[in-house]
Amino acid sequence: MATPTIETHGLTKTFGSQRGIADLDLQVEPGEIFGFLGPNGAGKSTTIRILMGLYRPSSGTTNVLGLDPLRDVVEIHRRTGYLPGELALYPRMSGRQLLDRFSSARGMGDTRYRDDLVARFDVELDRAMQLLSKGNRQKLGIVLAFMHRPELLVLDEPTSGLDPLLRREFVNLLEETAADGRTVFLSSHDLDEVQRVAHRLAIIKEGRIVVTDTVEGLRRHAPRTMELVFDRAVDLSTLERLDGVEIATEGLRRLRLTITGPLAPVLRAVASLDPVDILSRPADLDELFLTYYRSSDREESRHAV
Repeated sequence: MATPTIETHGLTKTFGSQRGIADLDLQVEPGEIFGFLGPNGAGKSTTIRILMGLYRPSSGTTNVLGLDPLRDVVEIHRRTGYLPGELALYPRMSGRQLLDRFSSARGMGDTRYRDDLVARFDVELDRAMQLLSKGNRQKLGIVLAFMHRPELLVLDEPTSGLDPLLRREFVNLLEETAADGRTVFLSSHDLDEVQRVAHRLAIIKEGRIVVTDTVEGLRRHAPRTMELVFDRAVDLSTLERLDGVEIATEGLRRLRLTITGPLAPVLRAVASLDPVDILSRPADLDELFLTYYRSSDREESRHAV
């Protein structure tokens, strides 16, 4: 079996009395796009900085490309493209100067792929960094991360500041990267973006992983939403007696059901009410995310009692 591109066991980082991350177990395979999701302060950036050798963990083990991020940090950086969440670039340098300096540092004799990325993302090359918008600096950061075709891409909020067309182009770039057998570790708030491209994902809350699965695997265990339209007011008592059904009204003749229990009793009850329209769909990633956050809150409440 191929060695995992990223592997952590019991990874923990504390900052004095402040919470960092605790007991993180991650395994990311070669050629995989792995989504890493959580709100600000959940521990995403702390995890990434440990992977990149920028933080020393308090305990646990970490391997990146089969190497130790502290002992082998130079080799890991050589083989990795990193886009940090807070991108800091030399303020007085132009994009052209910056790309040339980094290309030289990486020993890139052939810059055709770099120049192709510049054209694809319409990167501004001739103005100083301090004069560029957030989106234009982010486009340059994407080129810097991808231009040497690294084995591993570690991307922290990579589409921040990009317009919708460039976000779509970025998704295409991720898919090309994975098809080439290279690995992407993608930390993002853009749930729709992750939903479209990630092979697997992990959700982190307050420094702990609450679930790791494929998007489809999460959907199979997530609530289903059913929207019903009626041509009259209806008696909801039959639905209210069902286990695993939450009812929300949207106007006098519209219902939204969130179903976590068996589906067959719901279908029988709905049929008896004679709706004029039904829409049923699995949860999208936003709903999955909230579901796992709520469920972990309930677990913590039970343990606290």
